[in-house]
Amino acid sequence: MKKRVILGMSGGVDSSVSALLLKEAGYEIIGLFMKNWDEKDEYGVCTATEDAADARRVANQLDISFYTINFEKEYWDRVFTYFLDEYKKGRTPNPDVMCNQEIKFNAFLDYALQLEADYIAMGHYAQVEERAGDYYLLRGKDKNKDQSYFLSRIGQQALSRTIFPIGHLEKKEVRRLAEKNNLYTAKKKDSTGICFIGERDFDEFLDRYLLTKEGDIIDVKGNKLGKHKGLIHYTLGQRRGIGIGGIGTGEPWFVAGKNLKKNILYVAQGENHPALYSTSLIGESPSWILERFPKMPLRCTAKFRYRQSDFPVTVDILEDGNIHIMYDKPVKAVTPGQVAVLYQDEVCLGGSIIKSIEPLDKRYAHLNEG
Repeated sequence: MKKRVILGMSGGVDSSVSALLLKEAGYEIIGLFMKNWDEKDEYGVCTATEDAADARRVANQLDISFYTINFEKEYWDRVFTYFLDEYKKGRTPNPDVMCNQEIKFNAFLDYALQLEADYIAMGHYAQVEERAGDYYLLRGKDKNKDQSYFLSRIGQQALSRTIFPIGHLEKKEVRRLAEKNNLYTAKKKDSTGICFIGERDFDEFLDRYLLTKEGDIIDVKGNKLGKHKGLIHYTLGQRRGIGIGGIGTGEPWFVAGKNLKKNILYVAQGENHPALYSTSLIGESPSWILERFPKMPLRCTAKFRYRQSDFPVTVDILEDGNIHIMYDKPVKAVTPGQVAVLYQDEVCLGGSIIKSIEPLDKRYAHLNEG
């Protein structure tokens, strides 16, 4: 009897080729399109209708079952409210990590099990490996597309039932397979950004949902340079869009801190200014792939945002359950609200939400108070 796989089909080439490979492997496949956002909402236009149609076309091409499931309430309750709450705290969240944790590998998995699925599958560039009864998350073969960062908060129950059909492939090979098999999505452009924002201006989108208030832009020496348009519109290390070009030495300005209580945006001039660097961080809500703490202190590497190189670090657990991540060398623009993801070579160990950072120069500790 064929094993049943419920495949998340997004209408893109990656999930389309995943469907092709699963069929070639002999699985019984049910394609499921997740509708996570109401594209009719005046504040966020998604391409959900078009993407669902593309996914259905591919399913028809491959002669597999296809359905649409509505997770709008779950997405709002578990992901979007988290997204807004983080911005209210002055932080910069990563909703894609939370979407995987709460929707794709939680709500979706629960629904798949109701359909008596043996496995779920997603078109992510990542790999799962079973070792002595434990399930490990490995980076995808294509280092430029590796998505293990976004999967760092997935646990054993989900991983034990997950297949990543294209995790062992390079993106160019995925495209080649799609074209060779004349899949409808073979030449479709990859989607970017967050679905619920669509093609809208990001700042405009935030203004629709969150109250913003102008405040002072002050350099790290205490000089007032201008006005910001609301702290939610800025993130640590940001260069573009600050609006104070032409001041000072002529070097670019960067966001160095946000003081929520005083509504001050702090900036520093020069891409290597010490105010932009930190030496360690406190991570809250740590989540481990193996669902148990590794032996501490832990020597490993970390990424503090997607597409970033790994940094050697030492990790230890604190009395309150948070973790302390000490970098071997100072790192620029580590940002509260983002996810610190830990690795040992190709294995993703887990991730923690960045709560606070320890500045390289203690004179700048006040830049992110409040």
